[in-house]
This record gives sequence, C-alpha cells and structure tokens, in this order.
Amino acid sequence: MASAPISPQRITDDLDRLLEVLPEAVREALAPTEARDQLLEVVLDLGRVPEARYPGRAVPLGEAPMERSDLAAVVAQLGSFGGDNRAGIERTLHRISAIRNRTGDVVGLTCRVGRAVFGTVAMVRDLMDSGQSLLLMGRPGVGKTTALREIARVLADELDKRVVVIDTSNEIAGDGDIPHPAIGRARRMQVTRPELQHQVMIEAVENHMPEVIVIDEIGTELEAQAARTIAERGVMLVATAHGNELANLVKNPTLSDLVGGIESVTLGDEEARRRRTQKTVLERAAEPTFPLAVEMHSRDRWLVHRDVARTVDLLLRGQLPRPQVRQLDAKGQLLLSEPLAPSVSPRPAPLQRAQESPGATAQPPLALRPLPDPEAPAKTEPAVQGQTQPQPLPLHLFNAGLSEPLIEQAIRSRRLPVQLVEEVEEADVVLAARQQLGHRPELRRRAQDAGLPILVIKADTLSQIQRGLERLLHRREDRPEDTAATGRSKGASPRNDALEALEECRLAVEQVVLPQGQPVELLPRTEAIRRMQAELAARYQLTSAEFGSGSQQRLRLFPR
Repeated sequence: MASAPISPQRITDDLDRLLEVLPEAVREALAPTEARDQLLEVVLDLGRVPEARYPGRAVPLGEAPMERSDLAAVVAQLGSFGGDNRAGIERTLHRISAIRNRTGDVVGLTCRVGRAVFGTVAMVRDLMDSGQSLLLMGRPGVGKTTALREIARVLADELDKRVVVIDTSNEIAGDGDIPHPAIGRARRMQVTRPELQHQVMIEAVENHMPEVIVIDEIGTELEAQAARTIAERGVMLVATAHGNELANLVKNPTLSDLVGGIESVTLGDEEARRRRTQKTVLERAAEPTFPLAVEMHSRDRWLVHRDVARTVDLLLRGQLPRPQVRQLDAKGQLLLSEPLAPSVSPRPAPLQRAQESPGATAQPPLALRPLPDPEAPAKTEPAVQGQTQPQPLPLHLFNAGLSEPLIEQAIRSRRLPVQLVEEVEEADVVLAARQQLGHRPELRRRAQDAGLPILVIKADTLSQIQRGLERLLHRREDRPEDTAATGRSKGASPRNDALEALEECRLAVEQVVLPQGQPVELLPRTEAIRRMQAELAARYQLTSAEFGSGSQQRLRLFPR
C-alpha cells in the first residue's frame, strides 16, 4: 500500500529585496514571473553583459555591459563584505560574493538567490529521530544549505532540541544581527573570520550547552578535528562538507577524519594471502565522526548511508556500497529504493566506482517502495513484479548487561525486526558490552552450548547499540537459514565460514583476551578452521588449546 504524499514544499525567497539592489536594466529583464522561476544567481562582471543563471543554463540580461558605476551602486546598498568576500541583505538569505582586482576594487559580483524551503526535511526526517550526527554532501547549488536550514528549524521547533547554528558567512540564517525566521528557535553564532570557524564551534559547546550543532561547509583539518571533539562530547552534529559523494571524503586527506580517517596497515604474509590483497592495505582508523551521511545528487534524489563505517570499509576493500536511494516522484510521493540483495561484484581498484573500472559489472537493480511512516507498525511489503514475500521473523536477542531502554529506543527509531527475550536459550544471538562479558563466563558457556553467536560492542551507548543490531541483521541477511552447531550456515561457502571464524577470533582477542586478561572460548569449528584460528592467536603471541569432542570441538584462547 502506498504511503501518503509528503506535505507540499513551501518556498519563500524575498526575491524583490535582491532585485532592488540590482541595476535597473537587470531588474526590468527579471520582471516577468517566468524569468524568476528557478533563478539561482545573477552574475555582474565589469565590461560584460549581466547574466542570469538557472539549473543547466544561463541567460543574458539586456545588451549593455556593466560599468564601474553600476557595480559601485550595488555595493553601496549592501552590508559590509567579510573576510570571505561575501555580503548580504539584512533579514534575507541572499548572498553576494565579490571578485576583486589586485588593488582590491570590485570588478565582479555573484548574487546568489537564497530561499527558505519548508518541507525538504521529509527526505531525512527519520534520521533526525535517531540523534546521530548527519553529514550532507553534494555539488554546489544542489540545495545543501537549504536543507541544513530546514533541519535546524525542525530540530529546534518540532523536536525541542537546543540548536546552535555556526553561521560563518551568514548564509544559513541571513545577514544582520537578527536570524531569519527560517531557522525557527535555533540560535545563531556568527564568525568574524572564516579561519576562526573551528574556534567558534568549540566555543558554542563550551558556553551555550547545545544538544545540536549545525555547521555549513566543513573544509579544513582544524574544523574536522573540532567536529570530532564535539561529537565525542555527546553533541549531535548536522553539517555539510566539500565533496559530491562519500568516496570523495575517503580520498580527501584533509576531511577523511569525518568518516573515520584512513591509515596504511601492513599485513602478514598469511593474512595477505587470505585476503588476496597486497601486504600494505588501507583501513579505517577510527569510528566516523558522522555515523550517517547523505549524498544529494539532486533536489529530489538523495542517497542515504545509514552506516558510514560499513560503507567506508567496503570502499577501502574495493567493493560497492549499498546506500538507500530516496526520491520524490512527480506526485510528491517519497520513495525508498534499495538493492534487492547484497551486491556481489568484481573487485574494482580501491576507492573507484565500479562503473569506472574496466570490465566492472553494474550495480544490481533497485526495487522501489514507499518510505514507511515512522508511526505506523511494520507490515509486509510487495516484492518485485507483484509477488508477495512473508514478513521477516524477528531476530530474538538476549541482552547481556546493556541498557534495555537504549536497546528499545534503537529498535523503535530504526524500526528493526528485533525482539528481546528473557532467556539465553530462547535467543538467536547475544549482544553484550565489552566490560560486561568478561564478568559473566557462565553466560558465554550457555550461549556456546546453545550454539549462539555473541556480538561484543565497545560501549553501552545508543549509537553502538544501533550499529550492533544492524550488524546482526546484516549477518542474518547473508546467512538466512538456521545455523548448525558448527556455527556455519547451511549452504555457506567454506571461505565465508573461515572468514567469519577468523573475525570471531580477532574480536575475542582484541576486545576480551588482551584488554581484560580473560580467557575466551570460541564457537565449535572444523579442524582446518580451528588451526587457522590458532595461527591467528599465535600472531598475537597468545596460546590456545582445543576442548570438546566431535562436532563440539572448539578453541580456547588464553591471556599472556
């Protein structure tokens, strides 16, 4: 069943205020309504005919070239230009940028039309409920600042958050000391010089107790570091960054820290052979500052990465990411598109899109379906070509010491098919925090006796729990059938089984054995896989021993 169309977008642009400061010939050329529709900017250059720019085209305005007196008359009606050579018109969102000659005289002006668009936030309304930091990317003119402005208003007015906007060029909240109504109850902090933006970001957190910080155009390493500092203090960030897509940020050494940072790692000979890669590879260095990211390809087509860490890991391994595609159709219906199955494609060169790699296969087809109402209960959705598919059974989860309200919030906000159970034996999986698992050896024994996998997360926080639950669901998608006592899915390839077993061993070593000094017993595996796990433990200078018999033979890892 199709969901109801979203509310129609309402646009206010105060275009008459901008036209008042332009030369008379330009005002007359833009007087017809059709000349104003979708107008992006007006360009005034000394000695050239003025030009109006629209999406994909430019139109000359009149025949007379601009003179110095024309430019001087426009500048005289504007506010003062800042260190970034930008000025504005008070209580509007319009932005005028200057081009100067060597002596500092203005020889060109770019007059950008600023619009407040109410309704664009419907594209990512569910992401705002999660409380996780959100990064917007896209080419100039695609509407990043417009979306940022609307998000700030909704967070402040509808979600009752304490929102502070860091407005470096007065582009979000307009020129003048009184913010434009488009940001609602959100507060605005101006920046005296663009190079001081990172300092104002930190000042906002230290002095004004915000729950959300909104920033336009993170573009320097200092600003990226400030963003990480803010996120680590528990403040939600909503920001834009230079780059058309997530892969651009991964390759950008200045801004890569926003998505976790990239480091070069040298693998051992056996690990390199197992991965079928060179010995020196790139890996993500830390958790992303922004767990959520949106690529704005057009004003009505956005690609949403709900797990930036996973997307970056895929890119670094030369694999295709699987973003959700959200778009508006001609009737204003918001549709969600996503791959039908995990993408399996040849490995292109790292950090390149498969379409650009010789011989690469295209991305799998997308199935369109309406974006579900966050308040509506989950329901079965139609499959491709009119066929129906059963609603997936919930994943039965045993909570090993984590905050139950946080787990329930994560399930609600992401609408995850997960159900908490009271006993280990009733569960499909166990979710535990690193500091809790070492104190409950009996829980690990019960889980192993039942053949249940245990996922250990770093901390008892909402973001960590959300990622953990989604990781478990992704694993179930990749292994849809029941797991045998060996921990291997029916029909799963030996190579996938070995990779999973080695990952289980690595997590046990790095999250329990080494930091806590506690022994860990792994899940039952075949003899060949137990040997591989023992070799991996030896590389960490740990000893191991086998326990059990028959199909229950398993490896136990001991601390140093």
